[in-house]
Amino acid sequence: MNSPTTISEEGRLDALRLEFEHDATFNQVFVVLTVGATLIATLGLLANSTGVVIGAMVVAPWIMPLQAMAFEILRGRLPMFLRALCTLMLGVVICVVLAMAVGRLVAFPSFGSEVMNRTSPNLLDLGVALVAGAVAMYAKLRKDAITALAGLAIAVALVPPMCVVGVLLASAYWTQAYGALLLFATNLLGIMVGAMAALGTLERVFRRRLFHSRLGLTSVALTALLVIPLGSSFFALVSRSQRETQAQKLESVIEQRLRSSTITLGGDPAIDLVGISINWQQNPPLIRARVRVTDPTLPTATQVAAVQEFINKSQAPLRFRLVMQRTAVDLIGPDTPPNPPELEVLPVPPPPLPPLPREQDQEGLEEEPTP
Repeated sequence: MNSPTTISEEGRLDALRLEFEHDATFNQVFVVLTVGATLIATLGLLANSTGVVIGAMVVAPWIMPLQAMAFEILRGRLPMFLRALCTLMLGVVICVVLAMAVGRLVAFPSFGSEVMNRTSPNLLDLGVALVAGAVAMYAKLRKDAITALAGLAIAVALVPPMCVVGVLLASAYWTQAYGALLLFATNLLGIMVGAMAALGTLERVFRRRLFHSRLGLTSVALTALLVIPLGSSFFALVSRSQRETQAQKLESVIEQRLRSSTITLGGDPAIDLVGISINWQQNPPLIRARVRVTDPTLPTATQVAAVQEFINKSQAPLRFRLVMQRTAVDLIGPDTPPNPPELEVLPVPPPPLPPLPREQDQEGLEEEPTP
């Protein structure tokens, strides 16, 4: 004879089964929400509006059949799994077709960051999908956590990547479209595997099936295969970030040394160094120094060449090309008689030292050519 606890658990699982079967149904509500989310997301992507895309994520209903797929995998019911899968795939087809139509109608020659940021998934996206899938299933099983579903829909988006696929296919951006499709597959498999893990952990009846379901093991294997392309993108992202950090540090060091160790940009009152920027896409890298000058003839070509030589010596064996972008300014102001000594706030600075002879070459200083 079954205990009251067993009966209660069976009743709850029956209620969950009915709920997931309803979530797996392809009905009018699913179609309307899919069409609405697709149009909102596509227009938001083309407008490069983050807020609009977030709104589409909340509207999208795709996480429901995806959770139903995870539930049916652990229950071992292939027909219901295929039903949920068909519902999700029909939604994907609707989304891609609508996005392609909008993309062909608008025909943008280029796209903003909201589109291009979804074409390079990495391991971080897979990690987010796994965690979000587990938390989404927890919220499904524990009704007091249902308020987290909206945030989870935003954390792992399913509709926007497929909208990006449609828009890019309409403009023949094949490589970028593949990247967006990879992001969708990452989110889909990550959510499903995370949901299965949470379901098997929270429900004792499914714990044994978690490691014995063929569909479940297949899903885990497919998710593991994603580590190869996602890992490549992740390490490329890390390498690019390290190079950018190194470039920023080197740019700061060069600017500091120009101010402190050169006469042209650090000791000539007629030349004020505003800042520098380095174009690392050129070989050798191009340093563009922005200066304000009170004498429009400064700095001379000889001075610029001397500063460039100083940079290349200090950064050897790396070589740079230097150009100076000068802006002439006029100093305008009336003459004012000096204050008496007893009213001076600071003492008068000593007179400047005479310039060094040209024959001397001191380490760390760039020679100032005689005008």
